[in-house]
Amino acid sequence: MNTFDAIKTRRAIKNFDSSYKMSPEDIKVLQELTILSPTSYNQQNWRFVYVTDQTVKDKISKASRDQAQPRDGSLVIVLCGNLSAWKEEPLRYWRNHPVEKQELVKNSLIRKYENSPESRRDEAMRSCGFAAQTIMLTARQMGLDSCPMVGFEYDELADIIQLPKDHMIVMMVVVGKRLKDAAERGGQLSLDEVFFENHF
Repeated sequence: MNTFDAIKTRRAIKNFDSSYKMSPEDIKVLQELTILSPTSYNQQNWRFVYVTDQTVKDKISKASRDQAQPRDGSLVIVLCGNLSAWKEEPLRYWRNHPVEKQELVKNSLIRKYENSPESRRDEAMRSCGFAAQTIMLTARQMGLDSCPMVGFEYDELADIIQLPKDHMIVMMVVVGKRLKDAAERGGQLSLDEVFFENHF
């Protein structure tokens, strides 16, 4: 499947085949591609809790207002932002570059994030958004499907995954084999309603 086809056929699947289980090898491929998603300053501030244990998936389903996707999908990925990533050994983010570049990035990170919790939160949202799309398109390439989800009780899910204090949950993506096709698309807006050349 090429990228265009993956984009066109990606849908938010609500009904997954609960008997289908991804192999550890496929999960690793998904992980390896997901961490190629972009992050500002290459700080790699996303953290992923991937859930294969059925007991845990059942708890997540309950915390998701009894929606079936986390229970029946093969893999639940909770995408979290590490709000302290900017200061956790930042030189390593550019370890393949000269020391001057590493120090420049470190100082830039301090300037942007040290006194701005809003910037740290915004960056986590952006980074996890990029990663979520990577997960969903990779799933399609693998012949699988996905469902991005934000319909859950935050505190309950945080408790289930034992979320660290300096992290935030952004969203989750369920991956698996579709049992039923998605309904027809609701209707796309026209290009001229959403694209503006050079200015509004």
